[in-house]
Amino acid sequence: MDPENLPQSLTDLIELTLKQGRHLAAMFLTPGWRQNQILILLGLIALAVVLDLLTRGRVDGWARSRTNWPKWRLRLLVLFRRRLALAYFVVSSWAVYLVMQQLTWPSRSYLIGVAATLAAAWLVIFFMGRLVANRSLRRVFTWTLWIYATLVALNLTDDVSAYLDGLGFSIGEMRFSVLAVIKALLLVAVLLTVARLGTRAASGSLRRNEDISPSMQVLAIKAVQVLFYGIVALIGIRALGIDLTGLALVSGAIGVGIGFGLQKVVSNLVSGIIILLDRSIKPGDVISLGETFGWIDSLGARYVSVVTRDGREYLIPNEDLITSQVVNWSHSNRYVRLDAHFGTSYGDDPHAVRRIAIEAAKTVPRVLTQTYLPVCHITGFGDSSVDYVLRFWIADPTAGLTNVKGNVYLAMWDAFAENGISVPFPQREMRILNETVPVDLRQDGN
Repeated sequence: MDPENLPQSLTDLIELTLKQGRHLAAMFLTPGWRQNQILILLGLIALAVVLDLLTRGRVDGWARSRTNWPKWRLRLLVLFRRRLALAYFVVSSWAVYLVMQQLTWPSRSYLIGVAATLAAAWLVIFFMGRLVANRSLRRVFTWTLWIYATLVALNLTDDVSAYLDGLGFSIGEMRFSVLAVIKALLLVAVLLTVARLGTRAASGSLRRNEDISPSMQVLAIKAVQVLFYGIVALIGIRALGIDLTGLALVSGAIGVGIGFGLQKVVSNLVSGIIILLDRSIKPGDVISLGETFGWIDSLGARYVSVVTRDGREYLIPNEDLITSQVVNWSHSNRYVRLDAHFGTSYGDDPHAVRRIAIEAAKTVPRVLTQTYLPVCHITGFGDSSVDYVLRFWIADPTAGLTNVKGNVYLAMWDAFAENGISVPFPQREMRILNETVPVDLRQDGN
C-alpha cells in the first residue's frame, strides 16, 4: 500500500477495515472456489471435532498410564490434550493444502493455506505462552503474537506497521511511536521469559554443586538474577530509543537522594552480602536471636527467614544479624550440649545417683552415646537436696531442645522411682516459742 493512501485517523482505519470486510464477504458469497474453500475448511473443522471425540478416551487412558514421566512432560501432555482438536485441524488442513497445491491452481487453495498457517501459529503460540509464569504478561505475550501471526498470514504487516509507526507522542526531543512501544514490550516479555528460564537453570546447577557452600550458592544465585534482569532492563530501555548517556547526571543526583531515603534498605542489602561472604549464617543453621529460636529457612536480599518450632516465621533484617549477638548452634558443627539440673535426697548414694542418671539419659533416642557421652556432676549441697547437673549432647537441634530435655527428665524420673531414689522438695516447720500465751480460736460473737 502506498504511504499516501494510509488512513490518517482511527476512524479512517475502521472505515477501511469495514470496507474490506464487506468486499471479502461479497467474494465469499459469490459461487466459485472461494466458497469451495470455505466449505472445505468447515468440513475440516467438523472432522477435527469428530476425531477429538473418538480419540479422547484412548488419549486420556494413555496419558494416565505415563506415571514415570517427569512433571514438565506430564504438564506438556495435559496442555496438548486440551488442544487436541486444534492439532487435528492443523494436520488435516496442511495435508489438504499441500495436496491441492499439487493438483490445482495455487489460488484455489489460498484460504486453506491461510487457515492452516493461522491454526499452526496459534498452536505454537499457545505452548510458547506456557513458558511465561506471570498471567498478565502471558496474556500480553500471546495476544501480541497471535495478532502478529494473523497479520503475517494475511500479508498485512507492512500496512499495519506503517500506520502504527505514524502514531506516537514526543517527550522533549525524543519521539515514541506505538510500533516502537509494542516492539519493546514484546522484546521485554521474551527476554524476561528467557531470563527466568536461565536463572532457574543456573540456580538448579548451583544447588546441585556440592563443592559450593549453601551461603555462596545463595550469593551466586542472587548475582545471576541481578545480571540477567539488569540486562533485560537495559535492552528494554534501548529498544525504546532512550539515550542513557543523557540520564547519567540526573541518575547520579537521584541516587544521592535515594541513598539518604533508603539508608536502612541499603544497610540491609550490604549486611546480606557480608553474611553470604563470611558464611557465618547459612540455610539450615539453628540460631538464637533474643527470644527467637529457630532454623534458617532462606536468606533474602533484605532479611533472613527464621522458622521456629511452633511454625512461626520471623523475617529478621540482615542488619540485626550483623550488629546483634547471635547464637549459631550449628556454625562449625551440629552438635549441641544441653544441661539438666536436678537434686536428690541426702540419704541417697551420690555415686549411684550419677550412674543411674547417665544410664537413664542414654535410653533417650536423640541423646548421643558414642561421639559425646553423657556426664553427671555434683554442683553443690543445697538446703534440702544434693544438687547435680546432667550434661548430654544431641546432633539435631532443629528437632527441638525442650522436648529432648523433657524426655531426659522423664527417663530419670522412671529410673529414680525404680531404684528408690527420692527427689526432695522444700519443707517448712512452724514452731510457737511462747506456749503460755492463750490462743482464742473462736470468732467474734460466738
